[in-house]
Amino acid sequence: MNNPTTNAPSNAHEYSVSELAFSLKRTVEETYGRVRVRGELGRVVIAKSGHMYVDVKDDKAVIASIMWKGSVSRLPVRPEEGMEVIVEGKLTTYPGRSQYQLVIDRLEPAGVGALMAMLEKRKKMLAAEGLFEDHHKQELPYLPRTIGVITSPTGAVIRDILHRLEDRFPVRVLVWPVLVQGDAAAAQISAAITGFNHYGETADLPRPDVLIVARGGGSIEDLWCFNEENVVRAAFASDIPIISAVGHETDWTLIDYVADERAPTPTGAAEIAVPVRAELIDTVDDYGLRLKRGLNRTVESKKLSFAAARLPKLDAVLSNPRQRFDLAAARLRPDALVRDIARKSESVENASREAVRSMGRYLQKSRDTLMGAGKLLDAYSYQGVLERGYALVSDVDGKVVRKGKPLTSGQAVNLTFSDGKRGAVIDGKPAVQRRKKKPIQPTEKIQGDLF
Repeated sequence: MNNPTTNAPSNAHEYSVSELAFSLKRTVEETYGRVRVRGELGRVVIAKSGHMYVDVKDDKAVIASIMWKGSVSRLPVRPEEGMEVIVEGKLTTYPGRSQYQLVIDRLEPAGVGALMAMLEKRKKMLAAEGLFEDHHKQELPYLPRTIGVITSPTGAVIRDILHRLEDRFPVRVLVWPVLVQGDAAAAQISAAITGFNHYGETADLPRPDVLIVARGGGSIEDLWCFNEENVVRAAFASDIPIISAVGHETDWTLIDYVADERAPTPTGAAEIAVPVRAELIDTVDDYGLRLKRGLNRTVESKKLSFAAARLPKLDAVLSNPRQRFDLAAARLRPDALVRDIARKSESVENASREAVRSMGRYLQKSRDTLMGAGKLLDAYSYQGVLERGYALVSDVDGKVVRKGKPLTSGQAVNLTFSDGKRGAVIDGKPAVQRRKKKPIQPTEKIQGDLF
């Protein structure tokens, strides 16, 4: 016998698979139209399309979630596995797989504490690898010819840097424009550091001698791109010294620890990068004056030493007359000795006076010789040449330029005259002497003869 309960017809509505799946979808979306969920990020995958697939979980459950490309691009912080977050979005179902999911349109760290904990964890990891050690840091060039700046091209930061460089020591500046906030900023900043290190340099686009990575102040979320691991590793691998100038003096990011020098502000980075040109000029002028005084003292000292070495001693001049006097006195008789002594004494006095006069003439001649040698020395010095109307040409490094052929049009040089230095630029053409115009002679009017 058949069981009547089993074979009894059912009054329940019969759904198709699609009807039931989409009915559940409507029910979920109407019941949970918009939700705010706090949890920890598990799996984080950013597809080539730009969409992000993540798991939001706690210790008992997991919700598969998706964030579309447009929302991902606006994230202030790049999501990572283990980050504690608060997400907002719409709960829906995916009928093709019989699962529900959360479509996220807003994601933020669960407070500053979560970001600080992640920052401290990453800092310890990089420090353990030795990226922050002082012996890895490079020395900054004292006077760079070209400075590379990595920052936003539209903000106040680049204007502050350029103005400060112009005030202190104008140099060539190459700007690599990047985003300095948002999820895409870290990739652009690391690419800019690597690009400056490896692009093919030319005369018009030289390789920078130092890099400045700069951004204005902001919250920890705003500055988070400078804490990203790819930015820190790109800065560590740079062969060009780096000055970090991110935020204000109290703002510290991980790039500050790996950079070769940290500036408290972008303006401070410009002050670190170059010295003050006016102070350098004053220092060089002071060194030149001290050198000139030292040379003059040396010349005068050599003149006196030369004169003292060439002049004879007074005893040596009088020794021969004295010896002749003594020999003659020994041969004289006593009665004639007095008269002979008187004559010899007079002769000795005359000889002494003549010796003094001879020595005076010799001293005058030696003095004239020394004066001539001093004038000749002054004439042979480069300062004497400058006094005669010549100029000394040097390049920006201070090297003397002896030939004009290697100079190129537009190249900056320095001209040293007898009274100071002047800057000049090579235009590539020799100066042409202008011909003087002959004065126009007035036409002579010849007066006729009255007769």
